[in-house]
Amino acid sequence: MLQYRVRSLLTVVIVTLLSLQPAAQKTTPRPQSVRLYALDGGTLESDPTRYRLTKEDVTATQLSVTAFLIVHPKGTLMWDTGAIADDSWTPSGRPVARRLVLSNSQERRVTLRTTMKAQLAAIGYSPADITYLALSHYHWDHTANANQFVRSTWLARQAERDAMLPKQAPDPPQPSTFADLGNAKTVVITDDDHDVFGDGTVVLKLAKGHTPGHQVLYVKLAKTGGVVVSGDLYHYPQERTLNRLPTFEFNVDQTRESRGAIEAFLKKSGAQLWIQHDFTAMAKVKKAPAFYE
Repeated sequence: MLQYRVRSLLTVVIVTLLSLQPAAQKTTPRPQSVRLYALDGGTLESDPTRYRLTKEDVTATQLSVTAFLIVHPKGTLMWDTGAIADDSWTPSGRPVARRLVLSNSQERRVTLRTTMKAQLAAIGYSPADITYLALSHYHWDHTANANQFVRSTWLARQAERDAMLPKQAPDPPQPSTFADLGNAKTVVITDDDHDVFGDGTVVLKLAKGHTPGHQVLYVKLAKTGGVVVSGDLYHYPQERTLNRLPTFEFNVDQTRESRGAIEAFLKKSGAQLWIQHDFTAMAKVKKAPAFYE
């Protein structure tokens, strides 16, 4: 009788301990090939004149906010993190309109449907699971949830990191959204092309001009083919077709040069260009947990 009670007690203890194991220990199996997930960061109300375009030039004045998760057999990469921090609003099942006042007093309006964290969870990940974080650049609509990825390794170009985390008071809008990256493990990228996993399938390509260390992302997919994710190299597709440049570039000449280099790469590689902010095009891209491979 005593042995039975002891065995029962041990069983209860073991079951209890197993139930208390942290969720972070649960692992999502990695695929055998590269996958690209698009995450919906909402819709940004925009003024085409900031890009030297008219309302008549563009199909839609709104801009899409899109982030991406790349899942590779050797790890994961989060590319950009949205415009509105997850902890600053509550999903309601309906579109939620947010008015954001930037640290430079400019106002922006973004309509959201779901959080970045919820979209990652639907794929099977939490921010703490992500191997690498890379930002196209430091502007507010790409960095809102960067602090969630402080446990990831930040892949950053020195010029961009210096602009984001200067020794004196920061200039970029909303610096609080990425301030914690100062404590993150960081790999400073020194090559124009940084091969993230060492096999040519996920490459960060320097495309400076919009900001000092602006970059684009190249992903080589087995079925879809090559995809270049634009960052802010372009915002509206008409910038590309009409050869227009935004009014707020860090260095206009560098942007022209970067556009030329990326266009040459697209032609040589046969890759598609995905303009992250293109409202019409991004509406057609399937969103997580669906993926491209």
